[in-house]
Amino acid sequence: MTLNKMMIIGNLGADPELRYTPSGKAVTNLRVAVNHNFRGADGEWQKETQWFNVEVWDQAAERAAEQLRKGNKVYAEGRLRTREWEGQDGQKRTSVEIRADRVQSLERREPGEGFGGGGMTDVPMETGTPAARPQAAASRPASGDEPFVDVDDIPF
Repeated sequence: MTLNKMMIIGNLGADPELRYTPSGKAVTNLRVAVNHNFRGADGEWQKETQWFNVEVWDQAAERAAEQLRKGNKVYAEGRLRTREWEGQDGQKRTSVEIRADRVQSLERREPGEGFGGGGMTDVPMETGTPAARPQAAASRPASGDEPFVDVDDIPF
């Protein structure tokens, strides 16, 4: 068994870049900054920023380009992928990217904006087949006196 899974939450450092392959497939590139705060050797708080390139394909790419903007907080999930190419200066270059299976905006909607306003935007940008959804609470048997909480009822 093998596993290649990466999950990040960060802020977009630039507007999404949408382009199309010669065969007409949409691809959007996102630059996501993930901050890490820690105490340095001198005891002072320090902040380190790691930048990730996230690649989104097909319909999810078009939705990401349409709905996301620089500064938005996003959750991205996918697999790590390395890419090698030769730069204009003739040097060999390598980059590590996340090929997204899912991108979710974590921005709050303005009051009155869609579906009653408030809350996180609930438009996941997924590629491939959707993950299996948990059974609804009504169709699950209750066990003892413990109340059942359906994950779809959690407000975050």
